[in-house]
Amino acid sequence: MNKDIIIKLQKTFEEYAHEKDGLEFWFARDLQKLLDYEKWDNFVNVIDKAKVSCKNSKQEISNHFADVSKMVPIGSGTKREVEDIILTRYACYLIAQNGDSRKEQIAFAQSYFAIQTRKQELIEQRIALQERFDARNKLIASETELSKLIYERGVDDKGFARIRSKGDVALFGGFTTKDMKTKLNIPDNRPLSDFLPTVTITAKNLATEITNFNVKKENLSKEDPITTEHVKNNKKVRGLLIDSGIVPENLPPEEDIKKVSTKLKKEDKQLANKSNPKSKKALE
Repeated sequence: MNKDIIIKLQKTFEEYAHEKDGLEFWFARDLQKLLDYEKWDNFVNVIDKAKVSCKNSKQEISNHFADVSKMVPIGSGTKREVEDIILTRYACYLIAQNGDSRKEQIAFAQSYFAIQTRKQELIEQRIALQERFDARNKLIASETELSKLIYERGVDDKGFARIRSKGDVALFGGFTTKDMKTKLNIPDNRPLSDFLPTVTITAKNLATEITNFNVKKENLSKEDPITTEHVKNNKKVRGLLIDSGIVPENLPPEEDIKKVSTKLKKEDKQLANKSNPKSKKALE
């Protein structure tokens, strides 16, 4: 497709966009013209197919297609009421996917809305990665605090490892840390938590935070009382997960947290470069 046509179409599509309360939307009557459909009835058929696609994607149709009516001029200063539909960006994307791709406008719309939708997906993925990365750092901090607390109370590094391991057994329904590494195919020299999903990392952190709090509150000392406390807390947290239908030992592993960290840093660097295209020399 000619670059000039693409530029023209992009400008036109954006001119027909509306926004309310931060939500971007289009009217179906406008999109009908943009996609070069002469008859409303023919366009409604495409919309109906798009609704089926929406349902098949396990999305609520009413969240993306909202029926409305509006007054339109018909000449001599008179108006009449016509049916219309408010469409989200995702709805427009589905309509384009179900349209006649031989039309230039449809071909453009498929790419236009797909790219925008993909941007939203990337944002969601970025948020999920950041949440997991932050959860892992919180767990590192709480376990570091526990290590310091129990060291002050006469427990050495080996004792800390035993306490943490028994906490894992309680959280994972009898599976030891080693068992979980084997089950999830995690290298022996890597921490188990570096490959756990966010919900499990958060669960481990909650149990550890409670242990830290009670060790200080009850002034617990020596390995056995602290172990008992940590096991109790992990069992309680496991109970919360099970009640919510989450079996921690059955959850699949996720991407190595080291790779997540690298990915986030790379994206931050790219964002910084795009936001500041000027060279250092030009800024001086």
